[in-house]
Amino acid sequence: MPLVTSAEMFKKAYEGGYAIGAFNVNNMETIQGIVEAAKEERSPLILQVSAGARKYANPLYLKKLVEAAVEDSGLPICLHLDHGDTFELCKDCIDKGFTSVMIDASAHSFEDNIKITKNVVEYAHDHGVVVEAELGKLAGIEDDVNVSAEDAAFTDPGQVEEFVARTNVDSLAIAIGTSHGAYKFKGEAKLRFDILEEVSRRVPGFPIVLHGASSVPQYLVEQINLYGGNMPGAKGVPEEMLRKAASMAVCKINIDSDLRLAVTATIRKYFSENPSHFDPRQYLGPARSAIKEIVRHKIINVLGCNNKI
Repeated sequence: MPLVTSAEMFKKAYEGGYAIGAFNVNNMETIQGIVEAAKEERSPLILQVSAGARKYANPLYLKKLVEAAVEDSGLPICLHLDHGDTFELCKDCIDKGFTSVMIDASAHSFEDNIKITKNVVEYAHDHGVVVEAELGKLAGIEDDVNVSAEDAAFTDPGQVEEFVARTNVDSLAIAIGTSHGAYKFKGEAKLRFDILEEVSRRVPGFPIVLHGASSVPQYLVEQINLYGGNMPGAKGVPEEMLRKAASMAVCKINIDSDLRLAVTATIRKYFSENPSHFDPRQYLGPARSAIKEIVRHKIINVLGCNNKI
């Protein structure tokens, strides 16, 4: 089975009231842990590459690893560019065999966002690739994405219908209160389900995406702190809110920080208990297993996409 686009995944997810997990990947162990969980739970999968991952691992290496995962698992897997910020970057990934790209022109004016997004869509569709865009601005930090709380802005539902019609984009990331990274919310996170409902009413059947949707499990934060870390007050989005969003118009939920926390907590614990060990396989193996377990949990309890293939 070759790499697939997310088009059929999203159609089934919208109709079935669940979401597909889009997990950020940086290395072999991360990919293996994610894919093992998805294979056991019979879940479709989106593996996405950020700007930081491109710099760290080289997109060619990551693509070959993802292709190996497809061959090994037989899963429908979509390879997605996360937060592409220029036409040239999106084009490069399309030319290299990615099956989905995100053009994030949300830092620009509404009209410029439309213009940039439309250019990417036209090129991508000519090559059989689907496109995600963003309307609104999420706060937080993730790789090259850095938006202050003051600059964050909820998506205006009144702009969505025009944006989708004029760009012909395939899915849309909206801002309803999630945030990139292990964000420290002031009080409890609150998602604007009223915005999500209004967007869904204006563009019925259209797939919506949530970024910044890691839940930041407290047991991982505590484990990191126990073994020398310092993450006071780290919070994320409650999983019950994400499950509700997945039962509505949200067809794709991005998850990254939870995976990083799982790796970091596991490796810190390992070296605390085995300070003289130096073989990377000895600590990356448990880290891979930790990723697998957290991805399985997300698939079953948050996304609801288990047994969907």
